[in-house]
Amino acid sequence: MRIAVSGAGGLIGGALAADLAEDGHEVVRLVRHAPKKAGEVRWDPDAGTVDVEGLAGCEAVVHLAGASVGSRRWTEARKKVLRDSRVKGTAAVARAAASLPTPPSVLVCGSAIGYYGDTGDRWVDEDGGRGEGFLADLVAEWEAAADPARDAGIRTVHARTGLVVARTGGAWAPLFPIFRAGLGGRLGSGDQYWSYISLADEIAALRFLVDTPDLSGPVNLTAPEPLTNREITRTMGRVLRRPTLATVPAPVLRAALGEFAGDVLGSQRVRPRRLLDAGFSFAQPEIEEAIRAALSAP
Repeated sequence: MRIAVSGAGGLIGGALAADLAEDGHEVVRLVRHAPKKAGEVRWDPDAGTVDVEGLAGCEAVVHLAGASVGSRRWTEARKKVLRDSRVKGTAAVARAAASLPTPPSVLVCGSAIGYYGDTGDRWVDEDGGRGEGFLADLVAEWEAAADPARDAGIRTVHARTGLVVARTGGAWAPLFPIFRAGLGGRLGSGDQYWSYISLADEIAALRFLVDTPDLSGPVNLTAPEPLTNREITRTMGRVLRRPTLATVPAPVLRAALGEFAGDVLGSQRVRPRRLLDAGFSFAQPEIEEAIRAALSAP
């Protein structure tokens, strides 16, 4: 297949592009600079433009670009960056796909379980309603931005991804050096649920979404059994053979992270019902497997 991927410079997009290429697919990478090599197509998410001709012949588009949510404090200016990078970028890709004489059969858009807000101990699946807070509002607007593709009859899937367990990027990566130094510990009470997924399962699930014609709309990409922060902390310590006695009290997190602390301390107990019902099989469903896989990755 000829498959376009945005965000190929990031953790998930880069891994997906490499995995597709290894299997013989032709990968078209959306880049913000003038194309320097074959297989690059220019786009400008801020301006809402995509080189449509470069997408010709693509049977699928996987759109994963977006500014990092947890890398900086959420000032109003940063919130605008987070929103624009997702909403404007998604709208541009959806319009471009819809405008092709022969549109792709599927558009898979990155999304997030932040849509559900803080669910406490309550299980939620794709039928769960929209939660409260900045991330929930952002995800709703982000997913709606794909409407031009949906309206054009393109099968559109929103990959609501949880915390990706990886050592080389994403929100999990900073945890590894902290735990290696023996400074790891629970955050706040530690009772909040973390819905995670290994990087390998994330990539396999994205490819499954491309290849499964019956799937459209939101699909949760999380391991089947989320764990509490306390349980994950204990497992990280055991795998890395380090103590996990340190704790970060909630007030300290709020002082350091501002509004984003609410999501770090919040609980999301998410079930990937639609993925499981469609027959997807997780290779690393347990947290210890996911952590060890991250440590062994190049």
